[in-house]
Amino acid sequence: MTTIEEERIYPGHMAAPRYLGWTPAIAGALIATALSAVLIAFGTAIGLGVASSAPTWRDASVALWLLSGIYLILVSLVSFGLGGYVAGRIRTTMPAADGDIEFRNGLHGLAAWAIAVVMTVLITALVGSATLARAPSTQTVHAASAAEPMLSYELDRLFRPARRTPNAETAMERAEAGRILLASSSHSGVAAEDRAYLVHLVNGVTGLAGPDVERRVDNIIASAKSAIARSRRSAIIAAFSVAASILLGAVVAWFAACEGGRHRDGAGPGWLTNRPLTAREQGIP
Repeated sequence: MTTIEEERIYPGHMAAPRYLGWTPAIAGALIATALSAVLIAFGTAIGLGVASSAPTWRDASVALWLLSGIYLILVSLVSFGLGGYVAGRIRTTMPAADGDIEFRNGLHGLAAWAIAVVMTVLITALVGSATLARAPSTQTVHAASAAEPMLSYELDRLFRPARRTPNAETAMERAEAGRILLASSSHSGVAAEDRAYLVHLVNGVTGLAGPDVERRVDNIIASAKSAIARSRRSAIIAAFSVAASILLGAVVAWFAACEGGRHRDGAGPGWLTNRPLTAREQGIP
């Protein structure tokens, strides 16, 4: 039995082939990140957002949420596709087998996708931390609750007095009422003692009494439950859209990088080019 060993000799100015070149991968990642930022900003400008800081976000329909999620997936396909194509197109070619070249092209697209995702997460975290650091801090921050950003309008209606009291401070009452209203989304809802305490709290702030204060509390509890349900559905759709767009972006980046490598080598598109059969597939011993 004769064993034939192939030895590849590279010239002095040519380095040994590497599976991954960082320059094309980083270039593709930068292009993908920049294009996705532009497209997301454009989508936000025309109202394709699953959530908003405006009070009218409750009026958004489920169709609008789904359309926003589909738009996010399309943004991922376009941006990661272009980034992967550039990474495969500008990659330096080295002597290798046909299947190895295809794998290296796809690996560069996948690397560009991974770098772009990490960059996006880091930039988002830095912007979020900077925003929190610049937020004004007061002595009553401990009195705020998680319900304040989401149920601000409901809390305003709950403690709206018939006559405005000058310099009225209701931060503690709003925080306590917000924590009670958060329980409205549970299976058991707001407990009877919590409802009675909320009626007493609203009575002390607004001056309402009797059926008026009980009617207001019941209306606000129902409104808070509906707002929490809408916010929960919006968060689910947003999380699913982000996860699906990232995973589909990886697949698109791989195949786009393979197409970029074929164009770099002067070959036609993969779906139009018939791959030559290897010796094993032809049955040649």
